Amino acid sequence: MHHVPPLMLRTFVAPVELRTPRVLLRQWKDSDIDAWATMNADPQVRRFFPAVLSRAEAQAEADRIRSGIAQRGWGMWALEVPGLHPFAGFVGLNLPGFDAPWMPAAEIGWRLAPTAWHQGYATEGAMAALHFAFTQLELPQVVAMSVPTNGPSHSVMERIGMVRDRAADFDHPRVPADSPLKRHILHRISPAQWRKQRDRA
Repeated sequence: MHHVPPLMLRTFVAPVELRTPRVLLRQWKDSDIDAWATMNADPQVRRFFPAVLSRAEAQAEADRIRSGIAQRGWGMWALEVPGLHPFAGFVGLNLPGFDAPWMPAAEIGWRLAPTAWHQGYATEGAMAALHFAFTQLELPQVVAMSVPTNGPSHSVMERIGMVRDRAADFDHPRVPADSPLKRHILHRISPAQWRKQRDRA
């Protein structure tokens, strides 16, 4: 197997904030945790994950995300819709903590509270995160992964210009072997594809 060099990732001294006409991607606050715990206890929110999260599990995940942003300046930002939703979930960039044939890569992802569904917030936030990924981090590619049945996420991936790589389907190493959610599909986007999509918009 050929050796793939690790990603060279730019870090920022302070947490970066991204703003769009409707949303703010920002560092997490203590006041976000109640809403975060509530949404991750909701079976609808967690329907494409193996299980709902306990309060302690939700807190631990939020702590990990927050410390990642504190260290690098970017990550899975808290999604705020000023004037409407003080905390609507997250949208951002992450480094997968497992090995896969398509690594190394940064992934883009989102998880929103049901009150913020079907408003285009995930798409708007993800477009801002992609812009940051290619103009500030200068990443060679961004990937997104999900289970085959996760239609809402696939729609966002397509809207932001990502293309499914059918040859890159994989079994997620962090999902139990007997789970129906084990198989994942991969979408990718390159800087050139992103620029083409942006120029068309």
